[in-house]
Amino acid sequence: MRQAGTQRSGIYEISKVLTAPARLEITLANVVNVLSSFLQIRCGAIVVLDAEGQPEIAATGDIPPSSQSAARGVIPKAVIDHIATTGMPLIVKDVSKSELFQAEPQPPWSSGTVPISFIGVPVKADNKILGTISIDRVRNDAAPFPADEDVRFLTMVANLVSRTIRLHRFLNLEGRRPIGEQERSEKPIIAQRGAPGRHPPVKIDGIIGDSPALQQVVETVSVVARTNSTVLLRGESGTGKEFFAQAIHELSPRKNKPFVKLNCAALPEGVLESELFGHEKGAFTGAIAQRAGRFELANGGTLLLDEIGEISPAFQAKLLRVLQEGELERVGGTKTLAVDVRLICATNKNLEMAVANAEFRADLYYRISVVPIVLPPLRERPGDIPRLANALLDRFNKENQRELTFSSSAIEVMSQCYFPGNVRELENCVRRTATLARSSSIVSSDFACKNSQCLSSLLWKTDGSPGGITVDGHARSNVMPTSSPRSGGSIGASDEVSSVKACDPHGSGCPAMESRLTQRDRLIEAMEKAGWVQAKAARILGLTPRQVGYALRQHRIEVKKL
Repeated sequence: MRQAGTQRSGIYEISKVLTAPARLEITLANVVNVLSSFLQIRCGAIVVLDAEGQPEIAATGDIPPSSQSAARGVIPKAVIDHIATTGMPLIVKDVSKSELFQAEPQPPWSSGTVPISFIGVPVKADNKILGTISIDRVRNDAAPFPADEDVRFLTMVANLVSRTIRLHRFLNLEGRRPIGEQERSEKPIIAQRGAPGRHPPVKIDGIIGDSPALQQVVETVSVVARTNSTVLLRGESGTGKEFFAQAIHELSPRKNKPFVKLNCAALPEGVLESELFGHEKGAFTGAIAQRAGRFELANGGTLLLDEIGEISPAFQAKLLRVLQEGELERVGGTKTLAVDVRLICATNKNLEMAVANAEFRADLYYRISVVPIVLPPLRERPGDIPRLANALLDRFNKENQRELTFSSSAIEVMSQCYFPGNVRELENCVRRTATLARSSSIVSSDFACKNSQCLSSLLWKTDGSPGGITVDGHARSNVMPTSSPRSGGSIGASDEVSSVKACDPHGSGCPAMESRLTQRDRLIEAMEKAGWVQAKAARILGLTPRQVGYALRQHRIEVKKL
């Protein structure tokens, strides 16, 4: 169990490294560093092969130069050729007794008289060998040799690494910089994107903001949209996964074909199968006519499967077959139908952990996670909050024939808020504040959080104790960021006054001013009034049932069963 937990954590950390913006050499070196942290190894290495099968990049714990000579110095060429030729893992219990490791003088992996074991696996995609990933360790004869577990773990890592290598190569072929790579010149980014030979920046309708984190996602989306590759959109609830899915479709060659979407978490398994694959007349009670499924409706276009992490293991197997074969049969039917669909999946769940816990099929995970794109939460792009807030207020004004505006104090309050619900919660805040505004200019005192009606007030932590809550499978801090983007100053955990100022420069009414005990009592009182039904308590508090669930877990309140 401890080994499985270590591997689960390792896969999760490696997936974060692979989706972070960085040059390929740096990304691979960081992957090796993660391997060294989670496995008891002497050293690890990732070697990337070029089109001729020669070592091109060698990554160890450090960031080496991208040269063939450096690559050959990490692992013997004979070992690389053996793994690349066979396409199978290589396990050597003692490198001093292997001919593959004796082909070159003064091997760097030698450790005197101490026996060294070696495990290497191929990095491949679509049956093409892209490189190798390997580890070696000092062998203890008294301890068991866990080769099978290591091979299984390294194979999972190799599958993730292969996707990253292919994406970087595709970007290079398109004449773009690899993700996150910085130009050596000091030219502004706008000037670089406008340079001759480069594609102009893409504007996505509905996506507002110019923060680096958001612009990196927009850049990636504009690249992958032109292919038919499956995309996995990851991020917390409210970060705009559906907007980006729509953008990928609109920027793709399939833009004139249907864009169909389905929330997998909203339907039970039986209904979900009928919705996706369709059904024949009489297939089950209530099937009074033949019905085409979402796959058929999206034929030639794009299909968005939201909340993909919530489908049952039994249905995962059925979905995998359709994705692999491109064919399906309606429920109750025998005719095989061919479909051509570009799949986009979205989830806020930690799929790597779900795979390690056998809750999500590994083969389906690899099938849908061809190009993972992580959407940044709103707290990582605070500079976008004023533009988003004003855009949302403009929409409210048009819908309600109003002419409201935000004052500078109102913008300051929103810019310093945590917004655990991201853009969705910001929209809720703007609409609620605009609805209750007493004048055409919204000021800081108009915000509902003055009366503790926002989620931030329920989740605010003022006792200075460490730790965080988990929301939608993502760890979050329970306090505001430790520095203000405007002042650059720190907010001490025990300095409650400075916390108040960071949230609301005008003083009173900040959620942080309410004590933790008062919040907990108010939540318990609402639950008792509602008979411990979260949906009813949510209506009493002016929140959603999901927000109440977060608050219950945060305050460690056990729900009573009446």
